Amino acid sequence: MYAISLGDDGAELRPLEPWHAEEFFAHLERGREFISQYVAFGVGVDDVASARAVLQSYADKRAADTGSLHGLWMEGKLVGGLLFRVFDAKDGNCEAGCWLEPAAAGRGLVTRGMRYLIDWAVEERGMHRVEWIASSANEPSIKVARRLGMTREGVQRESYPYRGVRHDMEVWTVLAPEWREARARGAR
Repeated sequence: MYAISLGDDGAELRPLEPWHAEEFFAHLERGREFISQYVAFGVGVDDVASARAVLQSYADKRAADTGSLHGLWMEGKLVGGLLFRVFDAKDGNCEAGCWLEPAAAGRGLVTRGMRYLIDWAVEERGMHRVEWIASSANEPSIKVARRLGMTREGVQRESYPYRGVRHDMEVWTVLAPEWREARARGAR
């Protein structure tokens, strides 16, 4: 399979598949509280079997062409990931997202990796619209959307109840012509 170098710091973007279940579970254990601050990603993954089930669900999405997971590795260690939570090839719309353990935060891994995935989604798969949905309180995620050149389309006020709080969710997008134009200007 692929392993895409994300720079000189040893970071790589790779497939994240069911056979990574033990590594995925260990990664979630290291970063559980940080990862699940704003969304329920990884909540309920409390052993290797449930980690494998999450990875299998995304392998099934990949096979059905409706979503996928991609791992972020630093120096051979899984430290986070990127995903297409929704991938609608027929209508050309997808929703991208990410997660990281604390030790990997602040290094630009998500932005660097997501550039590859958006290029692939737009150029290889014909996606017209890439969405990024994040809690208004999740400043690092909002900053990624900005760095990717996305436009804030709006806020779904108090739309996501999580941990006893109703979070405002921001919808950020980039359209294929905008992505290509930015890349042509050298902004990608």
